[in-house]
Order: sequence, then C-alpha cells, then structure tokens
Amino acid sequence: MSASPYSDLPSIADVAADIAGVVGRFTHGETHAFAFGDGGVPEAVIASYDQYDDLGGEETLGRYRTVVAPEVLGRQLPEMVEAIRRGTFGPPVLVGTGTEPVLVLMSTQQYRTLRGDDEPPPGVIDDPTVRTYDSSPTPGSVPFSVDEWAKDDPFTQQMLEEIRQERGDG
Repeated sequence: MSASPYSDLPSIADVAADIAGVVGRFTHGETHAFAFGDGGVPEAVIASYDQYDDLGGEETLGRYRTVVAPEVLGRQLPEMVEAIRRGTFGPPVLVGTGTEPVLVLMSTQQYRTLRGDDEPPPGVIDDPTVRTYDSSPTPGSVPFSVDEWAKDDPFTQQMLEEIRQERGDG
C-alpha cells in the first residue's frame, strides 16, 4: 500500500479535538483554508469567514441558520462529515462566538464552487485548498513579443513607449 500524498492531512478527530485551537488561529490572523478528512482523503474544508464573505459565499452557497459555537462544532463534526459523505450536508456552517462568524465549515465541493475552481482530473485527490497549475504551452502555441501583445491597445502601446523612454531604450 503506497503512502498517501496527504499523510499530514488532519483527521476529523484531530480537528474536532482542537477546534478551540483552530478558531484561535483564525481569530488571530490565520487566513489559509485547510482540508481534513479520514483515510488521507480531503472530505471537508475550514476557511475563514472573511474569505467566504469576500467570495460572496452567502449569496452563492447560503449558510446554516445560526452561527454555531466552537464546542458545538467539535461535538458535531463527525456527523457533519458523515453528511458530506452521504451528500446530505446542507449549506456551509458558520462558526464563531455569539453572532460573529470566524470560520466556515464546508465540503470540498462547496469550497471549489466558492472559488470557481474546475473539477480535479480523474484520479487526482480532491483537495481544493492545494492548487497546482499546468503551465506547459498548449499544442500550436507560439511565443510572441510584448509589441505583438500590445498592437491593438493604444494605451498599452503608450505605456510601453514611456517605459522604454525612461530606460533609454527608445
């Protein structure tokens, strides 16, 4: 059996046991969403509420009816991830103190939808918090100069001319 490329992926139990620490990290400036799940497979994502809000999450995906306290999330996380597995998980769950959300729990599919990412290719583990992009040229692509790129845009042509004059190139 080969090792999972996500061997450092937190398990559901890890996240549930440290939910106060997770909320603390997001409260104190952590901004990177992270995936977690069992068996080395990303099953859910926790993101900051700020990212969710900036990407129009409530308009796109909705939200759970109330802001859930961290300790409630810690207790209910296994059942929530089980609902994600079954495909019965509802809108993302906002977590925070009082009525102010700090973070959001959602499925990997919901996070990908929120970000506008494509589906992963077949056979690729679905962790939308880890992105790689193929930057290889496509068949038939050819290099072009900055002048070719700017040929139909007078503003860009003017900017290039100013840069060249400042550098002494023109």
